[in-house]
Amino acid sequence: MSHCGRFLKPSMDRRTMLRRCANGFGGVALMALMQDSKFHRAHGGTVRPAGSLAPKASHFRPKARHVIFLYMDGGPSQVDTFDPKPRLTREHGQPFKMKMEPTQFNDNGSTLASPWAFKQHGQSGIPISALFPCVAESADDLCVIRSMVSDFSEHTNANYFLHTGLGLAGRPSMGSWITYGLGSENQNLPGFVVMNGGLIPPGGLENFGSGFLPATFQGSIFKPSDVPVANVLPSEAKPALQRNKLKLIRNLDEGFLARIGPDDPVESAILNYELAFRMQSAVPELMSLSNETEATKTTYGFDSQYAPTRTFGRQCLTARRLVERGVRFVELTCPPVGGDRWDQHGGLKSGHENNARAVDQPIGALLKDLKARGLLEHTLVVWAGEFGRTPFAQGSDGRDHNPFGFSIWMAGGGVKGGTIFGATDEYGYKAVDNKVHIHDLHATMLHLLGVDHTRQTFRFSGRDMRLTDVFGEIVHSIIA
Repeated sequence: MSHCGRFLKPSMDRRTMLRRCANGFGGVALMALMQDSKFHRAHGGTVRPAGSLAPKASHFRPKARHVIFLYMDGGPSQVDTFDPKPRLTREHGQPFKMKMEPTQFNDNGSTLASPWAFKQHGQSGIPISALFPCVAESADDLCVIRSMVSDFSEHTNANYFLHTGLGLAGRPSMGSWITYGLGSENQNLPGFVVMNGGLIPPGGLENFGSGFLPATFQGSIFKPSDVPVANVLPSEAKPALQRNKLKLIRNLDEGFLARIGPDDPVESAILNYELAFRMQSAVPELMSLSNETEATKTTYGFDSQYAPTRTFGRQCLTARRLVERGVRFVELTCPPVGGDRWDQHGGLKSGHENNARAVDQPIGALLKDLKARGLLEHTLVVWAGEFGRTPFAQGSDGRDHNPFGFSIWMAGGGVKGGTIFGATDEYGYKAVDNKVHIHDLHATMLHLLGVDHTRQTFRFSGRDMRLTDVFGEIVHSIIA
């Protein structure tokens, strides 16, 4: 070390430095060894594999602990649900007066008014369409976002984008990211459950996949029936026989791990075998509704004359039971209604009415039930499709896809109830105020769960991946 051309005497020699730092070097080496499952088990310890669903600490104190994602497959029309536009009524049947962006089918017609009246509901006065009389009863718990935008106008790409943050297949679903970051509060059920109402969305099961994350975090598909998961019942006459088989499989897998070192797929397979064994008792108890009152079942629509309402009602009640038992992320998919989901390129009135009839009563019951049980405060409920619809007609009585401005709503879990955020233009075509991108939605959901979306990463293909990629801004204005 020099000062003004002269050398100064070192503050300590090399031997003194090494003696003083020895414990630090040893600690660094020990930290590396503790991540090695072979070393840890050899010294009597236990390792939580990368694919473990054990609860994990959040980055900061969360407002929500669970998510129920009500996925409205196909894209509900914002101007017919939560974003009334009087100008559409005034100019109904007239040529559309804004520039039209290219649409999916380019069969564009005239300005199309909404067939449904809007009324203000609750003390907040949120305007809600006549399509949703039951949801409207919880208006003061809703935060309606009218300025959502997406990057895709085709179902498959838009579904991947909504679910995984990328418009292509292969990335982890948001349910997978959330359980990867936080684990689950119930070790006898999957952390990420998808209730299959009968329609798997375009893009298929990749919407619920774990991508490059360990397989433990992929969505587990449950059917809304007494036997929701295939082969969930014991396959052996005696429990001891099945336990012995499971023990043998574990020993074989661990012997393999001892030879090759830590391996996420093998460790995930071990965890999944063990979870499947525990589910044999947990799932039948979950799906048995014998302890639910008849009044509760009636509220959810179990006695509805419309079969899709009964199907979705069971999904919603099961979703409440899942979060009640600590499951982290639950997604509900739409039931078949004899038409094409919420994707009304024609027959808008009958199509949207059938879809709304299927989901309105169950969702209204779910919101009230969660609130009455004290669960809504810590459960984030999200209602969303992959995009919206055009304010002008496709043909004569349909609407085409519109990713430029559409509505979703959130409730519970730390959001401001009874509020509206963002706005579209006078036609409800494009977001013009406080745009919320899909990446912003994901960032905000993670924030409400206590997760910093910029810090939750997974190393893959030479870079640190995250749900929001390199984008995403938290929408602080909607957080209570």
